[in-house]
Amino acid sequence: MTTMPIMKRNSLHLVCLVLFAWMASAPITEGQIRISKPAGEKITIQLAGLRAGDDEAARLFTQTLQGNLNRSGWFSVVRAGQAEVSVIGSVERRRDQLHVQCTVTGVGNRQQYLSKSYRHTASDARRLAHTVADEIVEAVTGRKGIASTRIVLVGVKDNAKELFLCDADGGNLMQLTHDRNIAVRPRWGPTSKQLTYTAYLQRFPDVFLVDLDSGNRTAVANYSGLNSGGVLSPDGQDMAVVLSKDGNPELYIKNLRSGRLTRLTNTPRANEASPSWSPDGRQIVYVSDQAGRPQLYIISRDGGAPRRVTSRGSENVAPDWGPNGLIAFASRVGGRYQIAIMDPQTEQVRYLDTPDYADYEDPSWAPNGRHLVCARRENFRSSIYVLDTMGDAPLRLTHQGGDWYSPAWSPE
Repeated sequence: MTTMPIMKRNSLHLVCLVLFAWMASAPITEGQIRISKPAGEKITIQLAGLRAGDDEAARLFTQTLQGNLNRSGWFSVVRAGQAEVSVIGSVERRRDQLHVQCTVTGVGNRQQYLSKSYRHTASDARRLAHTVADEIVEAVTGRKGIASTRIVLVGVKDNAKELFLCDADGGNLMQLTHDRNIAVRPRWGPTSKQLTYTAYLQRFPDVFLVDLDSGNRTAVANYSGLNSGGVLSPDGQDMAVVLSKDGNPELYIKNLRSGRLTRLTNTPRANEASPSWSPDGRQIVYVSDQAGRPQLYIISRDGGAPRRVTSRGSENVAPDWGPNGLIAFASRVGGRYQIAIMDPQTEQVRYLDTPDYADYEDPSWAPNGRHLVCARRENFRSSIYVLDTMGDAPLRLTHQGGDWYSPAWSPE
């Protein structure tokens, strides 16, 4: 096992019934009334009562909070006029601390959803705004917010592909690797403290595990031949990985403690790629070209015969099995890649409506089970976008120059 230091973290419809069932599953605290809206209809919220001091950190906090609430998908921030929810309070800098008092109240029902004081270092105003936004989302809607989550992505810099991290709104972008080499397909572990990715540090692809707290990375698959697609199981004990050490690329499970390998596929004339675990860790969806073109298959972690689950589209690749039990993937239809969502139980598929003829690839679920992050490619340039499965327009995350690929949304 090889350990190398890298930049440390601190420096560094499917069907309408499915959507309805998911929305109805949100936890409700006894005695509290939450606001419920039809899919696509937003709750109006006013921030005019949140008084901010004349300070850069206070202004950054309120700007970030407003952006987070708008991007959540559940709210529409209004400047004036009648709103359904009102936020009042204060944002004040005291020396190196930012003090926030926030009370969130329903205008019509007079329900108090949240009343809380916050304090954080003024230099980290964005992070505090993310926290407050998530608590407002959960207090009013009963659903977890995503503002505090992060996204790992691949960016091209100095003719190399390096790993970067950013906040869920695209801000706070930081470079994670400085290898001047090729890094591909980063994937988070079951927590936001670990991720895996494939790197070509020794000319051939190996899989590395990165600990974001310690800043160390370990080679967890560096067998002879190809090592790729490493992704940790939901319990963090195993890794699904594609290896060609015994010939052509096949799907394996590696136990991280013992190092024991279990081979799942046996396709001498085909290639496997891009595994993704089911939320319960019992199954793996992956890509295989055993039928002639890349399609999605599901196999039990105990082995057995795989089940092909895609038929529409000339190619179906890059699956991500989300916390909502649905699989997002890129499907080539009509000459371009589109983002599709499948219920693996029924194999019903729907395609997300994207308003242009660009290619949308490499989807990754947000932990709220509503949003996806993906790469959008047009005219040989690639950037990162957030898609809303409930109808909001795509939002671009990367506004910097260069090309950006293979995003993955953190699990928390």
